[in-house]
Amino acid sequence: MDAPPLEIALLGPPVVLADRVPLSVDTRKATALLAYLAVEGGTNNRDSLAELLWPDYEPERARAALRRTLSTLRSALAGRWVEVARDAVSLDRNGVALDVDEFHRLAESDDLGLLEQAAALHRSVFLAGFGLRDSAPFDDWQSFRGAALTRELGAVLDRLADGWAARGEHVRAIEHAARRLSLDPLNESAHRRLIQLYGASGDRAAALAQYRECVRILHRELGVAPTEETTALYRAVREGSPGPTPEAVAPAPSAAARLYPLVGRNAQWSALRRAYDAVGPDGRLVVLAGETGIGKTRLAGDFVTWARGRGSAAAATRCVEDEAGLAFGCAIELLRGALREGGGAALDPAAAGEAARLLPELGTPPTPTLDGPGAQARFLDGVATVLLEATAGSRPAVLVVDDVHWADASSLEVLTFVCRRLGGRPVLLLATWRPEETPAGHPARRILAAAALDGLAETVALGRLDRDDVAELAASAGAPAGVAERLFDETQGLPFFVVEYLDSQLDGAADLPLPPGVRGLLESRISAASEVAGQVLAAAAVIARDVDVDLVRDVSGRTDEETVAALEELTRRGILVETDADTHAFRHEQGRRVAQELLSAGRRRVLHRRAADALAARDRGGSLAGAVGQHLRLAGRDAEAAEWFRRAGAHARDLYANAEALAFFLEALALGHDDPGALHEEIGDLRTLAGDYAGALESYEAAAALAGAGRLAAVAHRTGLVHHRRGEWELAESSFEEALAALPDGAAGLEARVLADRSLTAHRRRRDGDAQALAEQALTLADEAGDRRALAQAHNLLGILATGRGDHAEARRQLELSLALATESHDPSAQAAALNNLALALRAEGELDRALELTEEALALCRAVGDRHREAALANNSADLLNAAGRRDEAMEQLKTAVATFAEIGEDAAAEPEIWKLVEW
Repeated sequence: MDAPPLEIALLGPPVVLADRVPLSVDTRKATALLAYLAVEGGTNNRDSLAELLWPDYEPERARAALRRTLSTLRSALAGRWVEVARDAVSLDRNGVALDVDEFHRLAESDDLGLLEQAAALHRSVFLAGFGLRDSAPFDDWQSFRGAALTRELGAVLDRLADGWAARGEHVRAIEHAARRLSLDPLNESAHRRLIQLYGASGDRAAALAQYRECVRILHRELGVAPTEETTALYRAVREGSPGPTPEAVAPAPSAAARLYPLVGRNAQWSALRRAYDAVGPDGRLVVLAGETGIGKTRLAGDFVTWARGRGSAAAATRCVEDEAGLAFGCAIELLRGALREGGGAALDPAAAGEAARLLPELGTPPTPTLDGPGAQARFLDGVATVLLEATAGSRPAVLVVDDVHWADASSLEVLTFVCRRLGGRPVLLLATWRPEETPAGHPARRILAAAALDGLAETVALGRLDRDDVAELAASAGAPAGVAERLFDETQGLPFFVVEYLDSQLDGAADLPLPPGVRGLLESRISAASEVAGQVLAAAAVIARDVDVDLVRDVSGRTDEETVAALEELTRRGILVETDADTHAFRHEQGRRVAQELLSAGRRRVLHRRAADALAARDRGGSLAGAVGQHLRLAGRDAEAAEWFRRAGAHARDLYANAEALAFFLEALALGHDDPGALHEEIGDLRTLAGDYAGALESYEAAAALAGAGRLAAVAHRTGLVHHRRGEWELAESSFEEALAALPDGAAGLEARVLADRSLTAHRRRRDGDAQALAEQALTLADEAGDRRALAQAHNLLGILATGRGDHAEARRQLELSLALATESHDPSAQAAALNNLALALRAEGELDRALELTEEALALCRAVGDRHREAALANNSADLLNAAGRRDEAMEQLKTAVATFAEIGEDAAAEPEIWKLVEW
């Protein structure tokens, strides 16, 4: 059959043949564009393609670059296949053969022959060795498509392994099972399949070695043991039984068998690729550093797959804590892997003889023992030479040592010799370690430092996933909508925890249960701690925040020396992390939760009491009051807790942290504080600022019922202000009259403020004569009382009234006085009112720019205070000013902000528009 005119192969390094001739284009963007059009199909918008390939360009420049690339691509294809319209680009599939499409078609078959063709068609990872350095969106697309194709390949290889095994073709089955495992070394079912196949083929040694490999990788990277199913299979093979068939061993497809996409590792992946590309005559050492469960093994495994796709030989070993005393354990595994990968490469006879001391299959070791002068150096040099020669080829070799912090001392000596020979050897040595297990004096760090001095080494750190990364993983697992945010909060972005939660079949419940794998890992670490360390850990778990040495010492009751030693032990074990010189925190929030759950109820109450006492002694100004109240509540001391929550609310209110203040006051109220009237009043004030007017009135009513004679006037005044905001003039007037009637002696300042608010109500009812008289009366009282806040309010009202009657000079004078007094009084609400009203006066005189500046300043103050209604009103006033200045787009944005804020307040939409605008106050 004749070949199609256009052949596109993307399952491996990209290859494009037009009429059987390799496509010649001078830009990688043309190849990327063709690959995208071929895989995605359909019609693609020009702007989307430009943004995909040139994300950092301005839109016009990106479109111009796209036009040039399209021209280049169409010329190379003689004007065929790539169809360009005014706003769209597509690929005519007529006469086009795409290996991705063919792979999908073959992968759907049940015929083993066709599945073999599918596996063979998948030469390597999608677009192996190809990438765009300046286009993260294209890299993301490439990674997403590649991960999906790799998962599909995994399913094909599973079916091939099971199919050939069922026919008794164990060698062919093992080949496919081994390839399947290389795609995801953490897939336990793939390990089981390979163990069973080795056993069924009669190769018990290989089966047992595969089980040990499974144990090592799960313990090292995930901190878990194999499942009972895997262990039972191992026992059966060890005792001479081939074990169950692969179909029985492999579980039904489930979340646990998912191959999750590699997310959040673009920077680290790029660093590895750069290091690989930098290997020339000289090799390089790269260390992947990160905590347990961060995904070091996964990233290293994916990189090995990628490197093999580019023609590199690769060998790997994994170090295990329990085998740290086994001399040359890691070195032997690495040697065997290198020799298997090398496939009989020519070795230096002398070097092979030295390495034969470790691997007898290499020949007869030299007669001299290792006791003579220089013998040890010759031996280590020989082992290093064999490692490097066995993997030598046209592409840089890759040697991987996973969890090198657990490598035995002898193997580290071999690695030292390998690193000394990086100069002149095209090899990339990739090691992984946990920083907490690799202190400054660790031999592995000395190896890194020595290579770094020669400019041949670097460290690549792996951090936790961010919210977007976790959301991507959740979406790949089909998790219910809304789970991603809670999943991030529960796991704090640790990949192992994320996967464990996803594998536990999340159902969207409000509380995510702690998966057994996560709990088991954390409990094993906690139970391994010494008795004193356990007591310090219990104290830290109860404190439930970053803890300093002194605080955890006081709560645990241990001495300084014991506390410091315990913290060091807990840090080494990866339970705590040192956040600075004197502070520690739990590495995982779940660790704190598990540690606390392991305590008895009585022990928890005692520790909470100690924590409350210790924090109370440290509290300055109320910043720790909330924590003290929380510990007292958990210790069962409700009355004391209520007072501390009230203090916490007052502190938060002073900082305009309104939501937190409201929560603290409500908590104090619920615990039976001895002054509920004052709390209701505070709660009413905060609800007023939030625009919850119904709730505010309810709180003020409760406050009025509980208030003594001295507070009734203030509560009635506040009630009137809420009615005024709602445009309920009669109710506002009635409340103000009640306030005046209840005034205690010597409250001239409060009386002046009530009169000023009555003046504003009269003005809104268009009774400006009454309003003027009330404002002047308020000014006189405020002046006599020397109350600057009341003076600011009175001058503000006189300024509003002057603006209303067109006396602009007087309005400016009064409002500037009000602003100065409010500023001196440090009253941001009064400042915002004066600024707004002064802006309105300036607008009436045509000074739009200055008016807009003042309005924006007032808006910032209202946002800081948290006054939602006035914030919306100022946004509306700003929109009017912007529109008058001809800045209509900005005006529309401010108007949308005002409408959205009004909607959040949620009051009656039928209220008068003037009330919602507020305009002036």
